[in-house]
Amino acid sequence: MSPLSLEVLWYLVIITALIFYAVLDGFDLGVGCLHLFARDDKERRIFLNSIGPVWDGNEVWLVIVGGALFAGFPEVFATTLSSFYDFVMLLLFGLIFRAVSIEFRSKHPSIRWRKNWDVAFSLASIVIAFGVGLVLGNIVYGIPLGENKEFVGHFWDFLHPYPILFGLTTVALFVMHGSIYLVMKTEGSLHKYLRTWVKRSIAAFISCYVALTAATFLLTPHMTERMRQIPLLFIIPLAALLAILNIPRLIHKQKDGWAFIFSCLSILLLLSLFGIGSFPTMVRSSINPAEYSLTISNSASSPLTLKVLMIIVIIGVPLVLAYGTYIYRIFRGKVTLDANSY
Repeated sequence: MSPLSLEVLWYLVIITALIFYAVLDGFDLGVGCLHLFARDDKERRIFLNSIGPVWDGNEVWLVIVGGALFAGFPEVFATTLSSFYDFVMLLLFGLIFRAVSIEFRSKHPSIRWRKNWDVAFSLASIVIAFGVGLVLGNIVYGIPLGENKEFVGHFWDFLHPYPILFGLTTVALFVMHGSIYLVMKTEGSLHKYLRTWVKRSIAAFISCYVALTAATFLLTPHMTERMRQIPLLFIIPLAALLAILNIPRLIHKQKDGWAFIFSCLSILLLLSLFGIGSFPTMVRSSINPAEYSLTISNSASSPLTLKVLMIIVIIGVPLVLAYGTYIYRIFRGKVTLDANSY
């Protein structure tokens, strides 16, 4: 296997792990964003218990993304973490407070205690979702990398309208994804109440998606360059659009499971577009994209390292998938509260 094909394969591993993270952690982040819209304590407990058995396993994929970057593309890892240092710290605080909120929230009967953790849980979920979208938006838009491929800008360089719109679209996507998941996991009056939120979240996401698509064509034309070179790739954005538009139809027909599957498919296709549009660039320089950007060829580890890492991936990823499949199978069905619930 040639070094170039190893680099491409490792790039695909990272994109695949990112897709799994967005699909799996996306719905429980969406549940967190909606948490404060629950009408009472019982409904909030149902929200928490719908994701309780799976949320920590879902975040394993974020660890895989970070580990794959660190081992396979160390320069990208170093540049990304140093450039987005403030946002990475916010992301870590969000992950910590979100986990602590889930575990601590029901440890005390005090109303104020529970409300404080409810707010922390919801805000942390929003911060994580928006932060992930903001970072991806800046990677697409470009950040100020100098000739040494080091960040030469400042904090405010990340707050362009395009990355902010990318972050808002990510929040809207995860809220839609999470609301559909909640509809699948609930019944009775809460189920009926959540159906109204599904419709609102779908409308919000489609509005953000249309705006982001228009902004992408206007502000980041390089993202469509590969599709213009290979017109057959336009099948992917078309499939993504059809998958998104099919979600409200399935919700209207009360085919909630299929709606969730198409929500997962939408995320898969949208992140595939991100990977295709960015390839082979991993971190785009806004100063000199041709010379200063980090690509899979100028930032990859040695061929031997990539070969060894690929063996680890071939062994480890199926184990993660098997564990996830087993957990989701065990905890399938509607959520019910008992003495062991959060």
